[in-house]
Amino acid sequence: MTDYSLPLDWMKKVCVIGADGQLGTELILALQGSTQIKVTPLTIDDLDLLKHDNVRTYFHANRFDIVVNCAAYTAVDLAEKEIALNDALNNQAVRVLAAACEKQGASLIHISTDFVFDGTHADLLTEEDRTNPIQAYGRAKLEGEQWVKKGLVIRTSWLYSPFGNNFLKTMLKLGDARDSLSVVVNQIGTPTYAYDLAQALVKICSSDELESKYGIYHFSNEGVASWYDFTQSIMEYAGIACNIRAISDSAYPTAAARPKYSVLDKTKIKEAFEIEIPYWRDSVKACVKRIQENEGRN
Repeated sequence: MTDYSLPLDWMKKVCVIGADGQLGTELILALQGSTQIKVTPLTIDDLDLLKHDNVRTYFHANRFDIVVNCAAYTAVDLAEKEIALNDALNNQAVRVLAAACEKQGASLIHISTDFVFDGTHADLLTEEDRTNPIQAYGRAKLEGEQWVKKGLVIRTSWLYSPFGNNFLKTMLKLGDARDSLSVVVNQIGTPTYAYDLAQALVKICSSDELESKYGIYHFSNEGVASWYDFTQSIMEYAGIACNIRAISDSAYPTAAARPKYSVLDKTKIKEAFEIEIPYWRDSVKACVKRIQENEGRN
């Protein structure tokens, strides 16, 4: 039988930083199924982005075609106090990583956020729209984006998955434990299933014309939702009888301000990489089913 598999030297070498986070975990699972990509997963134990000399040394010794940075400081409220740590990971670490990738000729794919916008523009947000972050987290993420000259910045929103800590998993636990929950209804965006973003990243990594498509892109699931809508769908698909009450964000103050409206326009990424994006409710249903199957629930 003829073996048509690609020699290892012909396979694309992709490094995933933050490989044990919710997106990183999904991406490793997705890339491991590719016959064209050899993936190297890195956790903080393998490479601490805050240790700049270690980052430079690692990428001097190890060469890749693509580096995907899924690592980030994501404690949005705590970032208002931990200014230095937030900036170190979301901004300065990206500066060092981008320089190391440029030096070896690797394309950097850096994951960013809808929080680079202030939420006052009540229309689909394109990559060309004015940024104006209203919290420390968003400011550091925006500054980090600006270091990526040889690669892609992919902004996403309201990320969730069966892995790590996220809104969907928190609501499942609270819904099981309580008779009712109050959830903000006047912050509008789109939930993003990390599985769907990971599938898009596999397609991007597999592109033969990646260098000609460098720039900023937006990715979230299709559709529009409030946190209230998101929670209602979680309870519906999980079969949890918990009463969800809609409240204003003024009734639920947080240390960091959130954008009132951050629905991302995905036209650019869909056209550039021929990506089809699922509707947000379909993806919530798929994620809840996956979690329940893993837990042995009906």
